[in-house]
Amino acid sequence: MATSLTLNDGSPVPQLGLGVYKMSNDEAYSAIRHAIEVGYRHIDTAALYNNEVGVGKAVNDAVAAGDVSREELFVTTKLWNDQHHQAEVAFQQSLERLNLDYIDLYLVHWPVPAQGLANQAFSSMAKLQGMGTVQSLGVCNFYEEALESLIAECGITPAVNQVELHPGFSQKPLREFNEGLGILTEAWSPLGRGANIEDPTIVSLAEELGRTPAQVIIRWHLQLGNIVIPKSVTPARIEENFDVFSFELTPAQMDSINAMDPEDPEAGRMSNNPRLWPEVS
Repeated sequence: MATSLTLNDGSPVPQLGLGVYKMSNDEAYSAIRHAIEVGYRHIDTAALYNNEVGVGKAVNDAVAAGDVSREELFVTTKLWNDQHHQAEVAFQQSLERLNLDYIDLYLVHWPVPAQGLANQAFSSMAKLQGMGTVQSLGVCNFYEEALESLIAECGITPAVNQVELHPGFSQKPLREFNEGLGILTEAWSPLGRGANIEDPTIVSLAEELGRTPAQVIIRWHLQLGNIVIPKSVTPARIEENFDVFSFELTPAQMDSINAMDPEDPEAGRMSNNPRLWPEVS
C-alpha cells in the first residue's frame, strides 16, 4: 500500500510520485491519467517544464471523471530562476496554466547564489499561504549554507528540499541536515538518469529479489525516508515503478546500495552543483 509522510506544517504528502520533466503537455496528460488509475496521488511539475497546462488538464479531467478527488491529489510546481524577483506573479501564472484552485507544494527551483534573490523569493511565496492558493512551501537544490541563510532571513523552515539523489550520490550529510531541521528530502533523478539500473550491485539485488532494478532503487529511496518522483511516459513502467510496496530490502541490502557512494561525494553528482550554477552575468 502506498505510503504518506507528514510535512513540518502538518500536511500529508504521498511518498511516491510521478515526475514529468521533459514531457510535452500531451505526454504529461497521458502519463498522469494512467498514473492516477494505477494509484499515484503525487504529481511533480515546474514552470520550466512547460507542461503545466497538460498536468492541470489531466488532474481536472481525472477529478471530473470520478477517478479521484482533488483533495486526494498532491500537485507540486516550482518557481524558475528568472522569476525570483516576482515570485507572486510567477505563482499566479503557474496557477492559471494548471487551472487549479490551489497548489499543494510550491518550490524555489534553484538557490542561484550568484543572483542572491532566493530568500526574497521565499518570503514572497510565504505571503501566498495566507491566501489559500498554496498549502506548503519548499525548496530544490538547496545546500546546507543556503538553507541556514533562508531560515535565518525568512524565519520559515521549508517543508521539503528536493535534490539530486540516487545510488552513488546518496547525499547522506544533506539528508541528515534536512532531517535535523524537520525538512523532508525529496529525490529528483532517483534512478541516476537511468544509469543506476545497469549497475552490477543493483542488477544483482534485483535478481535476488525477483524485482526490476528500478523497483529496487525506488524501494531503497522509500526505506531511506525520501520522497521519490521517478519519471516515465511508458504505461508499463509507470505501473512497475509503483509496484514497490509489497517487498522490503534487508539492512544488508540497503548497506550494499549505500556503499555505492564514491569516496569523493561530488564524484557521484550527475547534474549541476547548486553552489556554482548558474553563473549570473
